[in-house]
Amino acid sequence: MAFEALKQTLEQNGFTVSVFAAASEAAAYLNRVIDNTTVGCGGSMTLRELGLYQSLGAHNTLYYHGLSDDPQEAQRQAMTAEVYLLSANGIAEDTGEIISIDGTGNRVSSTLFGHRKVYFVAGRNKVSPDFAAALHRVRNVVAPKNAQRLGRKTPCAKNADRCYNCNSPERICRGLVVHYKRMSSMEMEVVLVDEDLGF
Repeated sequence: MAFEALKQTLEQNGFTVSVFAAASEAAAYLNRVIDNTTVGCGGSMTLRELGLYQSLGAHNTLYYHGLSDDPQEAQRQAMTAEVYLLSANGIAEDTGEIISIDGTGNRVSSTLFGHRKVYFVAGRNKVSPDFAAALHRVRNVVAPKNAQRLGRKTPCAKNADRCYNCNSPERICRGLVVHYKRMSSMEMEVVLVDEDLGF
């Protein structure tokens, strides 16, 4: 996938954009530019596939609930970190809108305020032609796969086919944030990788 047009659109929306051909290049870049600081991370198959939880934790103070004996406390600490990383759930190629969906709220809230810098990391599979297609993918592909991965008792996890807009207490899609532009209060960078990463 050629990211030239998307890169330009995202930059017009105020984001810094870095593009890499391979996941290993993106991981090396992030380990170079994020050093000796506090780093919060959201749950992400993309970050896991890049090995960032381990590599960034080797030379930063890393807060990630998936590696903690007290996940809620790690989520609270991540909210105060200088830098925050997550994967975009979807990106609209034509407008550069970035979509994030969340059940707990730790990921989406950290994209709105409080950090010095936020990095969205996204493989080419996260990019859809327009907002409607991106939102459809987030709700009907991403959320069911994540619910299934987490062993949730929801219709989408059981059937692995689509969103049922359920009322399950284990529902993981409870809040949606759309970034039309970079938030004015902090730096935001989109790291695009020309490989499929995560869901």
